[in-house]
Amino acid sequence: MAVQQSAGPDPYFPANGDPRYRVHRYELTLDYRPGPNRLGGAARINAIAGRAPLAEFQLNLADFRIGGVRMDGRQAHYTHRGGRLRIRPAKPVRPGAAFTVEVHWSGNPRPVNSPWGGLGWEELGDGALVASQPVGAPSWYPCNDRPADKASYLISVTTPSAYSVVTGGRLLTRTTKASTTTWVYEQAAPTSSYLVGLAIGRYQTVLLGDPGPGGVPQHAHIPAHLLADVSRDFARQPAMMELFQELFGPYPFDEYAVVVTEEDLDVPVEAQGLSLFGANHVDGARGSERLVAHELAHQWFGNSVSVADWRHIWLNEGLAKYAEWLWSERSGGRPARQLAAAAHRLLSSLPQDLRLADPGRKAMFDDRLYERGGLTVHALRRALGDDAFFPMLRGWTSLHRGGAVTTQTFVTHVARFAPEPVEELFDAWVYSTALPPLPEG
Repeated sequence: MAVQQSAGPDPYFPANGDPRYRVHRYELTLDYRPGPNRLGGAARINAIAGRAPLAEFQLNLADFRIGGVRMDGRQAHYTHRGGRLRIRPAKPVRPGAAFTVEVHWSGNPRPVNSPWGGLGWEELGDGALVASQPVGAPSWYPCNDRPADKASYLISVTTPSAYSVVTGGRLLTRTTKASTTTWVYEQAAPTSSYLVGLAIGRYQTVLLGDPGPGGVPQHAHIPAHLLADVSRDFARQPAMMELFQELFGPYPFDEYAVVVTEEDLDVPVEAQGLSLFGANHVDGARGSERLVAHELAHQWFGNSVSVADWRHIWLNEGLAKYAEWLWSERSGGRPARQLAAAAHRLLSSLPQDLRLADPGRKAMFDDRLYERGGLTVHALRRALGDDAFFPMLRGWTSLHRGGAVTTQTFVTHVARFAPEPVEELFDAWVYSTALPPLPEG
């Protein structure tokens, strides 16, 4: 596992995260009441100090009431304002030393503000949903909110028994007492804070296909009245899983789940081992199948192999976009070259002022980044040829599984598989703004 963290704050979100330490495990115990939208939580966070003594540090947490903060079993001094929980231990933590923080909080969770509107915890008409990319995780739990700081998670959620709780990872136990049920999930794989998804609602759970011996269990959690449509719209997801494992390498987690909410969502949202779709993405005619493929591909590109900071988001979105085209090509739809040509025509009619390698915060979710990212991957395929391109992708997901990477990491990796130097290709497609000619072939 290769983790390449930035030395300083994320340039796009300098108020989020603290590079002076890293977390290796979160243990979250939550109690949620949907009616009043009331959340009570306790977090036990196991972390390791960086190379300098840690006299104080911060977690990100939204506007909750803090019930107490302890560090290594002792009460700690803290301040909490502006989404930052600053903690000062009794004496500085030695460089490289392990420490444990415990935080208790309560209140009414709500999305945190961002340039894209509210992110994170969203109260639904009957339940709740968490979609945090890129900075919504502090809307419901204290965390070191930087994508490269990946940790394992144990999450326990107690809620009224009429509701199901779904999060990424393996369900360990489900225990009912009186009118409440406690759901306990384990996500052992390293996980970025924004990728911890959560859905609480009245869902029916169905198995998507028979995984067979050694296969990946795939479940859908859906409102009962959408069962027929979801069964058709996600019918080919098991085939996608087989194809992507062939092309990208073994699925990096234990299980995969999809949640379809009662309400509409602007776009589906990936989480680790989990994807969240709105009712508007279900039509019974596979009208959103490319999005099903896109979100599944993120389990390799973005979730298992994550970005070191948000400047490199094209690595997530460009590779997932190209996975859409590969699925189309291999499932009887339009080949990737036709989809690439359509994307090129679209981009040629739009402003050419976006730089993939560092698009800026305002443009990190621009549609042009997705399309140009997919075109860049197609250009690489044409330059390498399939006999080198697909081994390159499998090597990428294997070498950096569970880690965090940069654009330069990818350039160096691709060069090992290329028959000719690739610097000019990356200069044109990734580091420059002008749109290069459509790749031949």
